[in-house]
Amino acid sequence: MSESNTSATSTEASEANTGKAVLPHHSWLQRLYTGTGGFEVVGRRKFYYLLTGAIVALSLLSIVVRGFTLGIEFEGGTRIQFPTPEGVTTEQVETVYSDTLGQDPVSVQTVGSGSSSSIEIRSEALDAGQVNELQNALYDEFQPKDSNGNTSKNAISVADVSETWGGQITKKALIALVVFLVIVSIYIGIRFERDMAIAAIVSLFFDMVVTAGVYSLIGFEVTPATVIGLLTILGFSLYDTVVVFDKVEENTRGILHLNRRTYAEQANLAVNQTLMRSINTTVISILPVIALMVVAVWLLGIGTLKDLALVQLVGIIVGAYSSIFTATPMLVSIKERWGPVAAHTKKVLAKRAANDTRGGSPQPETRVASAAASAPRPGAVPTGKRNKKRH
Repeated sequence: MSESNTSATSTEASEANTGKAVLPHHSWLQRLYTGTGGFEVVGRRKFYYLLTGAIVALSLLSIVVRGFTLGIEFEGGTRIQFPTPEGVTTEQVETVYSDTLGQDPVSVQTVGSGSSSSIEIRSEALDAGQVNELQNALYDEFQPKDSNGNTSKNAISVADVSETWGGQITKKALIALVVFLVIVSIYIGIRFERDMAIAAIVSLFFDMVVTAGVYSLIGFEVTPATVIGLLTILGFSLYDTVVVFDKVEENTRGILHLNRRTYAEQANLAVNQTLMRSINTTVISILPVIALMVVAVWLLGIGTLKDLALVQLVGIIVGAYSSIFTATPMLVSIKERWGPVAAHTKKVLAKRAANDTRGGSPQPETRVASAAASAPRPGAVPTGKRNKKRH
């Protein structure tokens, strides 16, 4: 108790000497959890614009220079698959393929695990003679077994894949994307306002470009499942953006009739208030996607699940970034460019500058400090009379 009294006395003495209240210091984790507006996102939007621009430029450069690693569905070709014989590796299969046809396959990989494991060869389009020659060579070398456990040449399956199928999937996906963006623009424009719709669409285009850039830069294979998965991540990003915009709308309602805070400051508070929620949503969304990748790649070896999970993993991370650091700062920039919000911001800033010059009314921070100074300390005995009147 004596140490507490001494600490309280020293604090009071310090406040008396400086004339200011000593506000409690909160760690960044506490500020993140409580959403008290301690992280300046909107105020530093120029920095985030530069960062976003650099990411987009790198993505576009990679797309132009490196291009994409297209799957067999887009380029066309032949897929050969057979049950994995015991002790056979993909390197051995690749060697047999090269020795037989005089060229390297596009890819050789093991699909599945355990007794359901099989080896899949992807190559350029092969004619009937090449297919027959390759089947004979693989059968003679590895003696694959069919579903009955008997060695058979028929255990080696061959399928020709046309590039037109991948093109049709892409065309339909692009049509779906255009329809999706139109519906989203109309919904946000009606539910919120036009400026929010513009900022949301800009954020979605950022998601698409950066996700495509990551695929190009790292060299992930682009398949129809990738194109389909891209549409799903746009839905996630839009959901996160709408949640933030809903809080922005709540915080800025009636802001034009007040002169204490600007639209940008209230929008930044909204970002902070939803920041922890955005992080939690992203982490919770990533965990099942990672689990899907583990199951698809290591246990089942299903390529479609792997491609779908991979694009979702990349897209969720990119979408979380854009909903926090792109959508709301873009909205504030549009608002402050013209219209009543721009005039209101100039009015508030001019009033603050005049108060600073005249030494007039204290700034919000000073008022907060005064309130903290007058507030009772935890454990203090209440003073004054209670109002016992019942309503």
